Amino acid sequence: MRVLVVGAGVIGVTTAYALARRGHDVTVLDRRGEVGEETSRANGGQLSASHTDPWPSPANLVRVLTWIGKPDAPLRISLTTDMRQYDWLCRFVANCRPGREQINTEKMLRVALYSRAKLADIQREYNIAFDQKNAGILHIFRSRPAFDRAARQAEVVNALGCERLPVTARRCVEIEPALASVEQELVGGFYCPQDSSGDAHRFTVGLAKICRSMGVEFEFDVSVAAITSTPGSVVRLETTLGPRTADTYVLAAGSYTPLLAETASLTLPVYPAKGYSVTLSLNDLQAGPEISLIDDEKKLVYSRLGGELRVAGTAELGGYNLDINEVRCQQILDSAMGLFSGNIDRRSAVFWTGLRPQTPDSVPVIGPTPFQNLYLNTGHGTLGWTMAAGSAEVIGDLVSGKAPDIDPDGLAMDRFLQWPKMFYRIGGVST
Repeated sequence: MRVLVVGAGVIGVTTAYALARRGHDVTVLDRRGEVGEETSRANGGQLSASHTDPWPSPANLVRVLTWIGKPDAPLRISLTTDMRQYDWLCRFVANCRPGREQINTEKMLRVALYSRAKLADIQREYNIAFDQKNAGILHIFRSRPAFDRAARQAEVVNALGCERLPVTARRCVEIEPALASVEQELVGGFYCPQDSSGDAHRFTVGLAKICRSMGVEFEFDVSVAAITSTPGSVVRLETTLGPRTADTYVLAAGSYTPLLAETASLTLPVYPAKGYSVTLSLNDLQAGPEISLIDDEKKLVYSRLGGELRVAGTAELGGYNLDINEVRCQQILDSAMGLFSGNIDRRSAVFWTGLRPQTPDSVPVIGPTPFQNLYLNTGHGTLGWTMAAGSAEVIGDLVSGKAPDIDPDGLAMDRFLQWPKMFYRIGGVST
């Protein structure tokens, strides 16, 4: 079967790999000049299956309201004239009602744990070099109320098959000695020994090479302008290099997927959550952090990538703008200096921003559409790297007419179809 995959980030490339492994003739289209050049380029680096906590919850809704108007808030909402944003916010609030958090946690964890296993399969076969560290992830807390809230969520994920272990401040420093200077500030943490970290971009480039050896073709510098369809199926993709046809199509274009879907009259509530990262050189590699960290107070993640430290976090809901906000970047840099000031070369800082495709329930969109030959693999938010390998396997099985190894119920776009339909357009965005 000939399959066209739109998007050459970590989601698109793993999807191409899963399809090629099943014997399909695969071509990947991307508007950039190489693989992994958008949101997969410089993300936080965490493979954090144990941290699949959905954004919407009653407690988070209260926090979001207290952050309104604060320039240093972990989540900033800049209202636009884009009706997609209002639709997304309404759906987000609806998912904050009691009971939804646990339902969405189970769905996310179902994909994340499966993905952890499938990534391990890829590594056993190919051993792709991407600075992987299998030392776990440590989530540190400075606030007792925040720690107590996290303890309740830990009970939920532990019951679902994760290992999120409560640890004292002293134990946090034993796990990661580089935290010794802030031990007195900590009230404790949670350690997830089965999680890991690594460079998503290096992995994507490495897997793309494997895909090419399997016969996958990549077309770069090509933008998809529209989907041409009949009532039951997609006929072709209209691109800047002319029409492209296949038997089956997979949209894995991250935050731009809903714009493409809209050309086929599909409403997909995936909205860009702009995030930032700072990559820093370490002065003393031996004294640098080895464990990937989550700083709860700052809502930042830290990952050791070779001789560098990647620090990432914050979110802005304000459309498709990719301008770098220097204030946000300096906030991240200042937080990193507060943890590891003696071992960071501030002058080495490289700032980056990307758009993370966020659904209002935090669950990715993986599966079929009303068109019998069109599939979606998007909406992973901050967990695209974590969920990539498993999401790809689900798509590979569905396209091949097989039942996936995990239950796909609640993952496809049909969960959104009962919401009142709104009509809106976004102009001026190239996909």
